[in-house]
Amino acid sequence: MYPAPVNLVLLEPAELAGDGTARLSGRRAAHVLEVLGAATGDRILAGVVGGRLGEAELLSTAGGEVVLAPRLDREPPPPSPVSLLLAVPRPKVLRRVLQAVAAMGVKRLVLAGSWRVEKSYFASPALVPDAIREELLLGLEQGRDTVLPEVTVERLFKPFVEDRLDGTFAAATRLLAHPVDAPLLGSHAPPAGGAVLAVGPEGGWTAYEAGRLREKGFLPVSLGPRPLRVDAAVPFAVGQVELWLRAARPAP
Repeated sequence: MYPAPVNLVLLEPAELAGDGTARLSGRRAAHVLEVLGAATGDRILAGVVGGRLGEAELLSTAGGEVVLAPRLDREPPPPSPVSLLLAVPRPKVLRRVLQAVAAMGVKRLVLAGSWRVEKSYFASPALVPDAIREELLLGLEQGRDTVLPEVTVERLFKPFVEDRLDGTFAAATRLLAHPVDAPLLGSHAPPAGGAVLAVGPEGGWTAYEAGRLREKGFLPVSLGPRPLRVDAAVPFAVGQVELWLRAARPAP
C-alpha cells in the first residue's frame, strides 16, 4: 500500500540518527498515522529542512511514534523568482501569509512597518522568530519544499528604505502594488530576471510611502480592479508576477 503523499513530512537535520532513521512524535506522527493513514511498510514523501527530499519507509508505528528510514534522492523545487516586501498584517493574517509564501517558493520576505500598520502588531507573539519559523515549516510541508525563506522584520519604514533596501533586494525589477492610476502589470514587458514586489497593508501604502518606493525604482502596477484582503492579495500577486516573469523565459 502506498498512500498518496498529500504533504511533505519535514525532518530537522538533528533528527536523523547515525543509522539513517528518524523518529517522529506529536503533530507529524499524527499526520502520518491519521491523515495519511500510513502503516508499517508504507512509503511517504519526506525531506530534511535545508536539504533533499525523497521517499521514507515506515519501519514502526508503535505507541503513536513513527520510525522512518528516508531515502533522500531529490533536490527541492526551484525557488520562486519573486521576492516580497510586505507591510506587516494582523497577526492572524500573518500566519496564513507566511504559510502561503513558503508554499509558493518565495525565498526572501521583508515584513515592514507602515503608517497604517498598528504598532501593537510588533509586540505580537506571531513575530517571534520561532513562531515565524513554525508557520514557514507548515508552508514548506504544503508546497513540498525544504528550503526556508529568509524573513526579516523592519519596524521603521523610512530607515529601511533609505539604508537597507538596496542591499536586501538584488532584483533589478521592482514592482509596487499600488493600483491608484497604475497600468496593469501585463502592459509592461517582463524582464529576464527576478522581481521584488511591494505589497502594502489593507488600507494601502500612504502617498509618502509609495513616493519613497518609487524613488527607489519601484514601478506602480495594478493587478486588477478588485480590492483583496492581504491573505488573498499576497498569493494572487506573487502568482501573477511569477507568470509575468515566465513570459520572458524560453520554453523548456
